Amino acid sequence: MPEIGIFLVPGAEDHGATIAQAIAADEAGLDYVAVQDHPYQRRFLDTWTLLAYLAARTDRIRLVPDVLNLPLRLPSVVAKSAASLDLLSDGRIDLGIGAGAFWEGVEAFGGPRRTPKESVDALEEAIAILRAFWSGEGSVTLEGEHYRVAGAKPGPQPAHPIGLWIGAYGPRMLRLTGRLADGWLPSLGRLDAGEIGAMHARIDEAAKRAGRDPAAIKRITNTPALEGQPETWADQLSRAAELGFETLIVPVPEDDPIGFIRRLGEDVAPRMR
Repeated sequence: MPEIGIFLVPGAEDHGATIAQAIAADEAGLDYVAVQDHPYQRRFLDTWTLLAYLAARTDRIRLVPDVLNLPLRLPSVVAKSAASLDLLSDGRIDLGIGAGAFWEGVEAFGGPRRTPKESVDALEEAIAILRAFWSGEGSVTLEGEHYRVAGAKPGPQPAHPIGLWIGAYGPRMLRLTGRLADGWLPSLGRLDAGEIGAMHARIDEAAKRAGRDPAAIKRITNTPALEGQPETWADQLSRAAELGFETLIVPVPEDDPIGFIRRLGEDVAPRMR
């Protein structure tokens, strides 16, 4: 019985249509609105600002950046922003994060250009800061190679335990997901179907070595675009679920996006549930 959400492009040129898609997903009974984050894309709204606005315009749907561009956002500020929005939205925020990509765009915006090793090291430091800020500690100090906090005073506390979902593909990132994350959030189109089982197993093994229950790590995926007639959509999504994913984030087509969202929520999702 998978959860189903939409993958929202934060288009700025017709921002009313962008907002309407999220509201339609909420009204249609879907589970998530997931918003991609590319601050260097001039045609996009800022993802965090959009998520805050959508939290005020929706009632029950959960909201998640998919995935947040950490190289351009201080983890300490992300921790405070996420906790604040979770509190204001009555616990409807989860956090998709990654090690970084599109380094030319990041560098153009004043961020660092990191090597693959540096990007994973920085992500691990960021996770430590996020966890510490949400732990209820009165003061947080962490001296890392990429991030530093010195006696920071966290607050407010989130309304619920915010899930940290990692967009992981390589072996080291998969192990990090098993050790430290609450969820695995890859895009299915970037995966070889024949290797997905081994990737799940790598996460599970790392979780067990860290003394964690692998079943507690949520499996989420951004699916490819649905094709053909609506009668076939449930079968297409079921095939993704059979690969071990319990939450399916579906891209919205440009043609009749509101109609697509309503069919997805009112027809396809109930059939799968």
